[in-house]
Formats: sequence, structure tokens, C-alpha cells
Amino acid sequence: MVARQRVSLRAIACNRAEEIGFSRWLCNAAVTVAALQRHLVERGRRVARGAGHVLALQDTTEINFQAHAGRVHGLGKVGNGTDVGLFLHAVLAVGADTGHCLGLAGVLPWVRTRRKEDGYKALPIEQKESYRWLEGAEVAHKALSTAGHVTVVADRESDIFEAFARIPRPGLDLLARVGRDRALAGGGRLFATVAAFPAHLGLTVAVRADKRIARTNRIARLEVRFGPVTVRRPPYRSEGTDPPEVALWAVSAEELPDPGVPEHQRIRWLLLTSHRIETAEAAQQAINWYRQRWHVEQLFRTLKSQGLDTEAAQAEEGQSLLKLAVLATHVATRVMQMVNARDGTDPQPAERAFDPDEITVLHRLQPRLEGKTVKQKNPHPPDTLAWATWIIARLGGWKGYRSERPPGPVTLSRGYHRFAAIHEGFFLAQSESDLCKP
Repeated sequence: MVARQRVSLRAIACNRAEEIGFSRWLCNAAVTVAALQRHLVERGRRVARGAGHVLALQDTTEINFQAHAGRVHGLGKVGNGTDVGLFLHAVLAVGADTGHCLGLAGVLPWVRTRRKEDGYKALPIEQKESYRWLEGAEVAHKALSTAGHVTVVADRESDIFEAFARIPRPGLDLLARVGRDRALAGGGRLFATVAAFPAHLGLTVAVRADKRIARTNRIARLEVRFGPVTVRRPPYRSEGTDPPEVALWAVSAEELPDPGVPEHQRIRWLLLTSHRIETAEAAQQAINWYRQRWHVEQLFRTLKSQGLDTEAAQAEEGQSLLKLAVLATHVATRVMQMVNARDGTDPQPAERAFDPDEITVLHRLQPRLEGKTVKQKNPHPPDTLAWATWIIARLGGWKGYRSERPPGPVTLSRGYHRFAAIHEGFFLAQSESDLCKP
């Protein structure tokens, strides 16, 4: 019963009344995951219009609710096989040429209800969890249909023959990191074949620090190899509809030895793509597209450890948590877009993250948040994302001075939650006023 469930939404709700309202909304059977997904697809079509070439970055994360295991129902086991939780597969749209995050193209949440059994490999891909990589590509194709071209980009888990066989089509390409040494048509194996391609030097990439693995910022020098390959369909596949082989292009990037870099931290990327890679410049471009995956990694950090702390949400029903996961991912994407745009060096339009009616409210709010001195004014051009971020940050408690630390995910999350309540109240008051007119 709806009355039984009480969802604690400390990162989404602004106060107790809003928390209860969200709880009832999530429990409403008329609010479905499919409906929320359709909204994302419609919004994706709008933000991708005229964007040219768009990267659809796919990845999967788990949301662990083991801390509330005695309270929740309808969830399954997550990665360690013992904790309860759910999985979330996100598709994030990023401009291939600009690197700007355009928004969330789709979210596929699910609960693991079965274990891998004997004969699992021979099952049709549609009966496996890995089918999410094909579903995500279809979501991207649908949501970003207004873009000039779409390239689906994914990590090693997406190294699936069916993905290479079914995803590429006119207007849609695939770029995935390799996770296994595949058999090639005509004999030979993928790793050895790529290693024999001519080496090209001169590519350098900035490597970001990662405290989890004691990695510091550095500049890596890469040796690049590329060439055509034709991969064979694995013999255990039961599907007869996929072709026996698929022609692709391979791109390898391996970091040159450096005494200051541990062996296990050296970059070793092997990519397969449906794009034609016939020059060193094209290979470098493919590598740079793959490196844009940091956007989706940042999204998951914002969703969980930075800002929203989704795993702290409490509920009794798994279906409510699935809907909450979709909603929270949408909010986390907006927060991440604002963090990336806060300095205003790349003026993106506010409509990348905000709907037209929300921008109207931002214009109404700005005079109330600005001070009398120049230092207390919004320094960014109106209707840019940096301009909107300044307003949201002020709502989150940021003072607005340039000497102050720039607003981070926590401040922007707090400001966005407050803005969402103001936005809803603004249009509610407007609709009530319209009803009172003679």
C-alpha cells in the first residue's frame, strides 16, 4: 500500500513536506520508469538538434542499498553477489568536436534476479544482462536522432560480437574498447595482428589523478597502431541471424615506459570501431573520442559520492527506487553540466541543461541574488549555462565572489534542489492566478 512506504530523499527533497510529496509521487503506479525514459528521449532530441557529431557514452554502475537491507523489498544482488541493490546503465550525450556535455540521452535501471548458469554463453543476447549495451545504443539512436551523426562509445564490457554486428548503420557508429583476444577471419588473433601494425609516435595525452589507485596527474606519451580487422562470430553463439564475420578497424594506444609510472598504471587501450581509420590523424581522433568517457565517470561520482548521495535514499519498494534512480541521474547530469560550465570559458547556452520555462524563472531570480556592487553581479552573458550556474550556485549558498572557491557538486546540488522548488511554486502560483481571472 502507498501509505506504508516512506521514501527518504535527503538529496532530492528540500524539506519534510517535499520529501513526503516525492514519496507519494514515486509510489504512484501511473509514474513509470518507461514514462521517465520517454521524457529523456524527447529532451535528447531537443538538445541534440543542430549539434553535428554527438558521442553517446555508455556505462553501467551499481547502487548499493545494503545499509537498508532490512527495509527494502524487490531489489536483487549487486556486483559482490551478497549486497542488495540495483544496476543503472546510462547513456550520456557529448559533442564530439567540443567535448561539451549535451545531456542525458537515456537511463536503463534493472534488478538482477538470476545467476549465470550452465549454458549461459549459448543463450540469445536478448536473455543476458549484456543486452543493455545494444539497448543503450538503440536509445541513443532514438534520443539523438536530430544530431548529424552519432557514435556510441563504451568500455570493455561492451566488447560483444552482437554489438559490432547490429549497432553500426547509416548515421550511427560504434567505438568500443576491446576486452578479449578475438579470432579473426582467415586465421590469427586480434592482439597479435594489431601488435604487428606499424607504430606511430607523437601522441601525448593528459592523465587525470585518481586517489583510489594513487595515480597523479601526468602527461603520457603513446605509441599508436591502427588497421583493418575482420572479427569472427564466436562458435558458442546460438543466433543464426548475425553474420559469420564483421569488418572493423582497430586502434591501439600504448603508453611508452616511464620510470615514474608503475607498470599497472600504464595506458593500454585497444579499440574497435566501425569508423574508417586510415590515417594517424583519424586514429588520434578515435582515441580522443574514447577519452571523453570521463564525462560518464564524473556523472556516476556526482550521482553517488558527490552531491546527491543516492545510496543514502531509503525506501521499502524496489520499483520506487528504480524510478528514483532515473530521476536522480537526470539531476546529477545537470549538476555535472553546471560544474563543467561554471568558469564560463566555453559559453554554452543555458538550454543545454534547462528547459525554456526554467530559464524564465532564472531571469526572475537573478536580480534578487545580485548585490549592489559590480563584484556581486552575475559576470556571465545572459542565457548561457555559466550564467545559469551562477544563479543556482547563489541559491546553494555560494557568496558569488571570484575570490571564493568555485561552487562544487554539493553546493550546486543544494542550489538546484532549492531552484526546483521555486520553479514549481512559480508556475503553480501562475496557474492559480490564471484561474482567478474573470
